[in-house]
Amino acid sequence: MNSSGFTIWLTGLPCSGKSTIARNLARRLLRRGRRVEVLDGDLVRQSLSYGLGFSREDRDRNIQRVAFVANLLARNDVIVIVAVVSPYRAARAEARRATHGFFEVHVDCPLVECERRDVKGMYKRARAGELRGFTGVDDPYEVPLEPELSLSTNLQSSDESAARVESALVEAQLLSDGDPDLGESTELEQRHSQLFVWR
Repeated sequence: MNSSGFTIWLTGLPCSGKSTIARNLARRLLRRGRRVEVLDGDLVRQSLSYGLGFSREDRDRNIQRVAFVANLLARNDVIVIVAVVSPYRAARAEARRATHGFFEVHVDCPLVECERRDVKGMYKRARAGELRGFTGVDDPYEVPLEPELSLSTNLQSSDESAARVESALVEAQLLSDGDPDLGESTELEQRHSQLFVWR
């Protein structure tokens, strides 16, 4: 039996805009009447991957867990939006092999802009040596070589980025042009506020 679920994998530097795009994209998909879940990197680490560090081994294990859950959801007709740094190509390639309907989106943003957006001060702490193994500072981010889509989030708003993803999904025939637009509703907003399944 074919599944109508699939996985949208948003990867990029910390503070590049992944989580905000995920929320905006989720709203768009909910308005189409689709079942949607968001797996956000920060929230996953508070529950599913609690206790894991930031060594390469632990990062890879975190991605394996996220991919496992995404695959379970996607094969049950859920559109899964994953928003994780996932800095290593090999781990993303393994997630692609393990996950149903993998659609990789590179959330591209210059490092200087990511640092400017960083309200938590993570980059500042990393540059001061207080955070070790921080992606973009003393640990590499391996840019996707052939993502299904690349977004330049320093040149467009998060809603424009979400709209681009939605259009690309239609072009890839993962979404239909004929999906209904249910519009905003209290029920949809309530569902959206509960999208992060690993809260």
